[in-house]
Amino acid sequence: MAKLTPYIFSEDAKSQAAFYTEALGGEILDVMTFADGPDPNPEFKDKVMHLSLKAAGIVFYMCDSMWAFERGNGLALSLEFPAEAEAYAAFDKLAEGGKIMEPLKKQFWGAHFGQLEDKYGIIWQVMTEMAAPEPS
Repeated sequence: MAKLTPYIFSEDAKSQAAFYTEALGGEILDVMTFADGPDPNPEFKDKVMHLSLKAAGIVFYMCDSMWAFERGNGLALSLEFPAEAEAYAAFDKLAEGGKIMEPLKKQFWGAHFGQLEDKYGIIWQVMTEMAAPEPS
C-alpha cells in the first residue's frame, strides 16, 4: 500500500514550516541543509535540502526551491477535522497574512468548509467531518 506525503517547494522552508507547526500544532522533525551533503556549494550551504514536519497529525516534506517557480493553483491541501473548534482555529491561523477564498462556514451538505491561500501561496481546504444523517 502506498502512502502520500505532501512535498512543498518553498522560498524559505524553515519559516514556512515554523508557520505550519504554529498554525496547526506540531513539530519540525528533521532539517538537512546542503551543507550536510558532500562537497556543498557555499552559495547553497544554508538552503534546506530536506525538511520533515508533522502538523495536524500529518507528515509533510519541504525544501528550499533551487529554481524559480510560480505559485500555482493546481493543488490544494485538504484538512478535515472532527470538531468545529479545531477547524476554525486552524483556518484562522493559516489565513494570517494570506487570502480567504471561501470563508469557513456550514455548507448545504452538512459539513463546515472553507478555502484559503496562505501567505506562502499554498491553497488549503479546511473542513469538518460530515455529520451523520438524521435517522428517519
